[in-house]
Amino acid sequence: MEQGVQPSFVVPPVRPRPRRQLVAAALRRPGARRITSLFTVVLLLAGIGLFAYPVATDLYGKHRQSDLREAFRDPAVVQAYAERRVAVGDGLTRLRIPKLDVDVLVVEGTTTQALRAGAGHYEGSPLPGETGNLAIAGHRTTFNRPFNRLDELGEGDLVELETPFAVHVYRAVAPFAGHANPWVVAPDDFSVLDPEGDRSLLTLTTCHPKGSAEQRLIMRFELVGSEPLRTTA
Repeated sequence: MEQGVQPSFVVPPVRPRPRRQLVAAALRRPGARRITSLFTVVLLLAGIGLFAYPVATDLYGKHRQSDLREAFRDPAVVQAYAERRVAVGDGLTRLRIPKLDVDVLVVEGTTTQALRAGAGHYEGSPLPGETGNLAIAGHRTTFNRPFNRLDELGEGDLVELETPFAVHVYRAVAPFAGHANPWVVAPDDFSVLDPEGDRSLLTLTTCHPKGSAEQRLIMRFELVGSEPLRTTA
């Protein structure tokens, strides 16, 4: 080497590591592993929760229904019905839909707590057998989901409402007012609860589509007969 000439060193260019290698290296760090494990646990718990919630509500609904059925024939409950003072959350009428194998005790009121029984009577609407538009709301995917298959009903299908004094039979009406029966409305369309002259109607309402509260599914029936169970004397 000639005197005065300094050796030169060539630094090789640094090649960027592939993204997958960077991610893998990051995940190998202790802190990253803890975060990944925590994230996995959160996802697992969320999945379990999504599955367990409907099951838990069904178990609660069954327990609530058992209590309501036991109390439905209590003389105090019968007297309260006769005097039109059934409290919100107390049993009002037994609803049966033979085609769907539905048999549910409907409570008074449509509050969140009341509807945990499965189905609730709109306060202020008529009682079973009376003139006007009797309205009942029911769950579709939780709390025993009594109205889960409401969209399978059609013209001529029957619903029975049993009170402490009579069994009232309602038949699904034909499509009307330019729409089918059942039909879908906005969740704030309460016109479906309006009476129609001196007709004795029954309107069932539930969430639509299943698992969503974006709309309401409506089914309309009309009274076709009543059979007394006992006298009011």
